[in-house]
Amino acid sequence: METDDDRELELSELLKEVRRIEVQSSRLVTDVMAGGYSSVFRGAGIEFDEVREYVDGDDPRSVDWNVTARTGRPHVKKYLDERELTVLFLLDLSASMTGGFGIWSARQTAARVCACLALSAVQNNDKVGLIAFGEAVDKYVPPKKGIGHVLAIVRDCLALPASSTRTDFGPPLHFAATVVRRRAILFLVSDFLATGWRDAATACARRHDVIAVRLLTPELAPPEAGLMRVRDPESGRERVVDWRSARVRTAYAERVATWRAQTADELRRAGIDLMDVAVPRVHVKDAVARPILEFFRMRERRGAKR
Repeated sequence: METDDDRELELSELLKEVRRIEVQSSRLVTDVMAGGYSSVFRGAGIEFDEVREYVDGDDPRSVDWNVTARTGRPHVKKYLDERELTVLFLLDLSASMTGGFGIWSARQTAARVCACLALSAVQNNDKVGLIAFGEAVDKYVPPKKGIGHVLAIVRDCLALPASSTRTDFGPPLHFAATVVRRRAILFLVSDFLATGWRDAATACARRHDVIAVRLLTPELAPPEAGLMRVRDPESGRERVVDWRSARVRTAYAERVATWRAQTADELRRAGIDLMDVAVPRVHVKDAVARPILEFFRMRERRGAKR
């Protein structure tokens, strides 16, 4: 039976972990990701600011012909970027996110990804929120600004109880499409061990900029081991696998490759960009920063081609 001392110790360790993630993520955001977030996620549009006289270098397409005709001197319309965005993390709480062979679980890795992106967002004066889900929406944290709010979200990423049911992307995607009226940036953070989500994802992507953060755990590669008893954390089914068998290892690797390709294809068809984040087996300095930066560069290259 858990005592008050046990709960206090657990809370103390949780707060220490949140603090460690904040320190590490703040350093990454400041030293590595500076400018990347704001250059990739621009405002949803522009808003009118004022009309002023034309000066050399102004875009002729911005000339306000009505004012120009009335005053006899060329005037242009000036606009401001709508810089404030809403960022929402849709976090998978399913049981498959809690275990694994990595230095962190998929949930712990997800917390670090969310921390880096959320800190980048608040530095850009954007609002950040959270939808945590398993088979249904378990918790909703409305978008707000501020570092304290970000730390509360990171705490929830780590502390919310795991769902004992299967993963269903439908409810959180429908909820996000309903509760956030203005176009937002949605990060769907999961190991994507789920099916039947394409229609909901496609519908949500029509309204919001949805980005899939797929967490790739070390056990997706056939382990170098002999007999191993494995258990599905969501269904509870167990079986013994002989990893010494070349046939078993090959079949497993092929199934993983097929799943990765099918998931990527479904996301592409839904109009959703994919960011793969590998959960490391050992400590790697840029394990979280590298895939985020690669994603930023991909978005920048694509934007430059348009």
